[in-house]
This record gives sequence, C-alpha cells and structure tokens, in this order.
Amino acid sequence: MAGSDRHPLARMRVDQIGSLLRPESLKAAFRAFGAGQITREALETSQDEAVRAVIARQERAGLPIVTDGEFRRLNWQVSFSEVDGWDLWSGSWKGFLANPDLLMSGEKPLSRGEDAVVSFRTPATRRLELKKSFPLREYHFAASVAHAPVKAMIMGPDRVAQMCDIDASRPAYADADAFLSDVIRIQRTMVRELVEAGCPYVQLDEPSYTGYVDAATLERLRARGEDPLANLERAIAADNAVVRELRGRAVSAVHICRGNRASMWHREGSYDSIAEALFGGLRFDRLLLEYDTERAGGFEPLRFVPRGVDGPTVVLGLITTKSGRVETDAELIARIEEAAHYVPLDQLAISPQCGFASGIGGNFLSEDEQWRKLDAMMRVARTVWG
Repeated sequence: MAGSDRHPLARMRVDQIGSLLRPESLKAAFRAFGAGQITREALETSQDEAVRAVIARQERAGLPIVTDGEFRRLNWQVSFSEVDGWDLWSGSWKGFLANPDLLMSGEKPLSRGEDAVVSFRTPATRRLELKKSFPLREYHFAASVAHAPVKAMIMGPDRVAQMCDIDASRPAYADADAFLSDVIRIQRTMVRELVEAGCPYVQLDEPSYTGYVDAATLERLRARGEDPLANLERAIAADNAVVRELRGRAVSAVHICRGNRASMWHREGSYDSIAEALFGGLRFDRLLLEYDTERAGGFEPLRFVPRGVDGPTVVLGLITTKSGRVETDAELIARIEEAAHYVPLDQLAISPQCGFASGIGGNFLSEDEQWRKLDAMMRVARTVWG
C-alpha cells in the first residue's frame, strides 16, 4: 500500500486484538437468555451496558483504538453468523448450552486443545447470502458511545472455508473454491458497509495460517486430499481480495495466532516455512503476529516483511493473554529490540498475542491482570517510540 495513501492509524505503536474478558453480569445474561429466562431485548440491554463500560475503560487506559470487547458474541467466529445457507450461529448456541463450564472462572493449566475446525465443521445448505452484517451492528453501537476510533473484527475467509463441511454441502457447492468465492463476495460487502459507516480499521482474524506449519493439522489436510501449499496460496489471495478496496479509506489488518480458547492453544510451529509466501504476499497495513511463547519460533522469518514506507507495520504479539503473569517492561523492550534486527523499529508495534476471551468464558486470568497487561503495553510503547 502506497505510503501517500496510508491511513493515519496504520503506524500505531500499540494494538488490541479485539476480545476482552466479559463481566460476570454479562455471562449471567447470556446464560439466562439461553435458558429462556429473559428476552432478547433484555440480553441486548445487558450487552449495551457492558460495551459502554468496557469502551470507557479502554479510553481511560489511553488506547488509540478500541473495540466492543466482542461482548455481543458467544465466540469470535460468529462474526460470520448471520448468513443464509450456513448456520454457524445455532451451532454456537448449542455448544454454549451443552458446555456450562465455558462460563466458569478459575485457574486451569495451559494446554493444547481441540480446534473448532475439527469439532464444528458445518455444511452449507444452499448458496450463501448475507442476511445482515453482525460486525456492522457491533460497530454502529460501539462508535455511538466511543470517543476513540473503533475497529471491527471479522473471521477471515480461509478460516470460514476450513470450518465448512464441503463434502456435505453438495449440491450447493461442488468444492471449496466455489464456497470460498461466495465467502469473499459476502465479506467484501461486509467490509464496504463498515467503511461506509465510518469504521477506520478492519481486522481479519486468520488463525488458519498457522495450520500450515502445524504437524497435526498438515496431516489432517493431507488425509483429506488437500494440498497445504495450494491452500496457503489460495488463503493469501482470498484475504487480499476482501480488503482490496480499503486503500487509504481505512486500516487493514490480519491477525495470525495459534488458537485461543480457555487458555488453550490449538496449533504449534514457527513461521519459517511459510514466511516468504505469507509476509511477502499479504497486502495489509498491519500484520498482528503471535509471539508470546517459543511455539511461535524466532523473529528471523520477519526478514521477508517488505520494508520502507510501503511496508506493513508488524505488530508483535509479545503479551500473552493465556495467563495472568504480567510481563515486565524490560523483557518486552528486549524482545522488541531483538525483532528490530529483522524489521526496522519504525515498522514495529506491540500488542497482546490474541484476544483475552475468544469465547464467552474467557481465558484464565483476572480482569485486573488483563488491564495491567494493557497498561504495560502502553508504557513500553512510550519508552520505545516516544
């Protein structure tokens, strides 16, 4: 993206991936609605109150971009839920009602868990058509109560495609390419509507990319007769297509992680084997990359990120959202300095590695620890970039 066209928010030195820990009152409202004890209007009132409060809290922390915390979502994937022909929404509610432990808080060991791609593959029943944009509804309310700019988060097209049971989707779709083509068409509409509504920042969440470096996921793909390299190239092209029209009008970002639910992860592996294709091929203003543990490998693959005024900002996800230990300023600064050996400091920023609550139950840390982590991020950014 040309430097002269770059949106002013493109070089922000901090970021926030999207989801934040839900307050207990909001969890209770979701539970009551699911049990038929309150109306949808009552649930939405609880959501409105919680969103107002969490946006005000982010603004007090000085964040230059805020979100609604994904407080209207059962999980991050329902951004693509109000789509005729693909009923992810009802599946999410069924999973929520069948697993009351999702709302429990407390301590839980970090572990690798099953990916939702495996457990929630959903067939398309007919050709996809957008009923209404869930992220647009989120944005309208958040923007109406925020003073800071508000960003929108959308599940990326490759993740959507991986969650579709293509074999069970015939005759609506003959293959994954046909399904993905309609996903791109719908998401381009979603992005266009967001920008027309004034949204300055659109983020695609694409944890699917790390599946192309994870041994277990690669084995599963090959067992289904899929070519991981071809899938990777198709995914990059799809993401680029969704945000192609954002140039200069809004910031485009892609978030890449290794899974995030109840302090678990779903994939492992460094970026090395896909870095040249991925970092050289994506056409986004900001690359939000998980880098909080050794699972992500080193910074060496960042040498493939295009440099200069036209190059993207690499947002280093150095702060873990999976545990409550607050990283020290010194260790975060040291890691930024290490990454600067491969990408100029002017093209770097810092963030948490993922959301704090990709599902309604959230990760196993306290709200106080969450905000202390974001405060540390702000301090470090001021120290490093001024």
